[in-house]
Amino acid sequence: MKTFVATLYVKPEKAAEFERLQTELSELTHKHEPGTLVYDVIRHAEKPNTYIVYSRFKDEAAFEAHQASSFHDDLVPPIMECLSDEMDLQFYEAIA
Repeated sequence: MKTFVATLYVKPEKAAEFERLQTELSELTHKHEPGTLVYDVIRHAEKPNTYIVYSRFKDEAAFEAHQASSFHDDLVPPIMECLSDEMDLQFYEAIA
């Protein structure tokens, strides 16, 4: 299983656009990628422009399929344009 946690810092004026794009990406991921077990986007309770994307994939192939999807290619560039700082992307391995 492959897991990532990404912390994203969004420009205040781009928050609504970021949330719309991430919602679309999450919905398409859940609909079209059976190997993606979880793709959640959450907003910090006290820091409104700080978000976490938490995703778990069945295996490396599922992660690669996610990265190669056409909707990923369409949505990620405008998502990245909403950021105020570099994304902090960390990968994890399941132990239980």
